[in-house]
Amino acid sequence: MSDSTPATQALKKGKVDFSLLHYEYDHEADRVGLQAAEAIGADPAEVFKSLMVELDGKPVCAVVPSDCEVNMKKLAKALGGKRAAMMQPADAERMTGYKVGGISPLGQRKRVPTALDISAMDKTLIHINGGQRGLQIKVAPKALVDFMRCVVADLVR
Repeated sequence: MSDSTPATQALKKGKVDFSLLHYEYDHEADRVGLQAAEAIGADPAEVFKSLMVELDGKPVCAVVPSDCEVNMKKLAKALGGKRAAMMQPADAERMTGYKVGGISPLGQRKRVPTALDISAMDKTLIHINGGQRGLQIKVAPKALVDFMRCVVADLVR
């Protein structure tokens, strides 16, 4: 497995401090984020999943703890929209350039508005997907917000 993905390249180019963790990706896992947390020995509340969503017909990314579900009404409000719905997996893969289970909020084919759940800001470091299955990026949430210009809001149920 390579350490170089569009996500890691973006962080290097932006001079953002981060580290990488590799783990054995389980194709059979029902909840990929929870499986990643268990595999790397991290609290599921510190491992954030990237969800591709259509907001008023346009792509956006929601980054929420792996042990939570995104609240579509809260996400829509945070990003100034009216109606949000999960993007179909094939559309998410085509739009981001990543495979489902490996989608990162960083280094996508096209930069989209991104919202990070506010719970990340209580943590020193969080884990986000590194752009391939079995690769996690460990990064300070403030550095991520500053680099990506994420909206930070309460996004979960």
